[in-house]
Amino acid sequence: MQNSNQSAKIIRFGPYELDVCAGQLLRRGHRIRLQEQPFRILTLLLERPGDLVTREELRKQLWNNETFVDFDHSLNAAVMRLREALGDSSDNPRYIETVPKRGYRFIAGVEAPPSRKEAGVEGHTATGTFTGDRPQDGIPVGDSPEKAGMGRALARRWSSIRQGVLYAALFLTSAAIVFLILERRYDKVNASRYNDRQIKSVVVLPLENLSGDQNQEYFADGMTDDLIANLAKIRALRVIPRSTAMAYKGTHKPLPQIAVELNVDAVIEGTVLRADNRVRITAELVQVATDRPIWAETYEGQIGDVLSLQNQVSSAIANEIRIKLTPEEKEKLTETAAVSPDVYENYLKGRYYWNKRSDDSLLRAINYYELATRKDPNYALAFAGLADCYGIIGATIFGELPAREASPKAKAAAQRALQLDPSLAEAETSLATTEFNYEWDWTAAEDGFKRAISLNPNYATAYQRYSLYLSAMGRPQESLEQINKARDLDPLSISINFSVGWRYYMARQYDRAIEQLQTTLEMDPSYDVPYIILGQAYEQKGDYAQAIAALRKGAEMSHYSPSMTAPLAHAYASAGNRAAAEKLLGELQARSRKQYVSPYYLAIVYEGLGRNREAMDCLEKAYDDHSNGMVFLKVEPQLDALRTSPRFVELQRKLNFSE
Repeated sequence: MQNSNQSAKIIRFGPYELDVCAGQLLRRGHRIRLQEQPFRILTLLLERPGDLVTREELRKQLWNNETFVDFDHSLNAAVMRLREALGDSSDNPRYIETVPKRGYRFIAGVEAPPSRKEAGVEGHTATGTFTGDRPQDGIPVGDSPEKAGMGRALARRWSSIRQGVLYAALFLTSAAIVFLILERRYDKVNASRYNDRQIKSVVVLPLENLSGDQNQEYFADGMTDDLIANLAKIRALRVIPRSTAMAYKGTHKPLPQIAVELNVDAVIEGTVLRADNRVRITAELVQVATDRPIWAETYEGQIGDVLSLQNQVSSAIANEIRIKLTPEEKEKLTETAAVSPDVYENYLKGRYYWNKRSDDSLLRAINYYELATRKDPNYALAFAGLADCYGIIGATIFGELPAREASPKAKAAAQRALQLDPSLAEAETSLATTEFNYEWDWTAAEDGFKRAISLNPNYATAYQRYSLYLSAMGRPQESLEQINKARDLDPLSISINFSVGWRYYMARQYDRAIEQLQTTLEMDPSYDVPYIILGQAYEQKGDYAQAIAALRKGAEMSHYSPSMTAPLAHAYASAGNRAAAEKLLGELQARSRKQYVSPYYLAIVYEGLGRNREAMDCLEKAYDDHSNGMVFLKVEPQLDALRTSPRFVELQRKLNFSE
């Protein structure tokens, strides 16, 4: 006989309410985030309160025999997430008791609609003593004919009543089914109408790594990146970029709060499980206005088919929210390109280290991307990643490689990526960055940035790089407009928030630069790069104590990298502490004999010391090296003392800055 709770649509326990049909867990009317597996486990436990539900029963219900999974770990992880949602504890359980090595038991009181038996419609059996003969028509064996006749009459009457009750129940059941079908159709129509009007922006929260292996975090993060990138190709949909989405990793904020903070209409959350060369993606789309899931699905396949799986997820979401796709977008989302597991793994590791943005991590990212491209010369995304790394590792803010070495590699990788996939805004941005940073082809660079934005209006980095270009060209207002567009798309990006402060500095709005850079450091105190511009802004205001304090902190955090040491030496010189400046200059010169140090850094220190001839010597050497620092010759405040020098004027002429 079916358990009474199983037929209940809503099951209540404590302050919680489980709506089985809607797939929701509520606590005093507020939705609790609960993913698919924990929800199903809770439903199974509530169907049999007080009974032991064995681990084997749960396995059969949750994972079929063909599904690959580390069952024990996955079940433990799902129960742990369920307990977290309920505020329960395995040591002192209020709801879910663990029976070691056997299973789980729901131990709290459960309220549900009364069972059919309690309602009097279970059916009736006449009483009597069974002696081997079957009672006929409800007549107890051994009764007299008179009693038997009365019994038959009563039985017929009862049979008629019972039949009526059954017909009524069948009618009501049929009516209820029809009502539910119509209601769901009505809800679906209304939801689609609502979606047409409302769901124009989404955030993909970091996919949860179900493997239990922290070393697999890069895989879950990479899958999140790829899903974001896929959805971002849909021009009619605003997709929150990766760096802002990742700020919510590990947090337990309610979905409506996240949606309000990011000003989005819907939230996508899910899990990723990798076992050997197979992967499973589970995703759920929650509409913020109703705080209800409007779509959920699980996709499973070989890692080599992961690009196809991601496209299926993206297409399903686009269909669900009724976004109109262009023919090109439809084609991109139906591609079934395959990639070998080891190539994809190298690509994801490259992405992981690229996102760290430190000198060492960029070199590691390059190593993984190059492995991926050597094994698969047709993998466009790996070439785009390689172009990204080479595009900035030769820049003065990193300066790990000479520009002459980084530039051709960045350009070749970007061109190969675009040859394989002309629609890649990332590769177009990297190519334009190379043309700007190292080739000083201002027209080609600007055209490239604009083309990248056209290819993907959701790609915040394209606006960020274009903003830097505009700043270097002496177009500060346009630069600020572009960087604010980037921040609107990616509000929690540390890199973009730093860039806003840098643009204010280049525009010589020092107070606003300081305010913005302090805000950036509050977001991430461990990020050392903002200390460079913060210190330089204080120095331009004449506040040398604050300038030196900021630059010293940044230098210490970066282990006195050249990009930090040179501005600190300049600040010491400006403050009148020539000895400290000369000491740091000597350290930079000694380092330059062991590894590459851009002459641009040395020029900055010489300018601060008033040694203008040596400063110009270094700038001319930086020009010969195609050092990226030269792009700021027109606007960098720390070079102001050199602007009247004929040699400086000649350098500007040779650079042929765009007006």
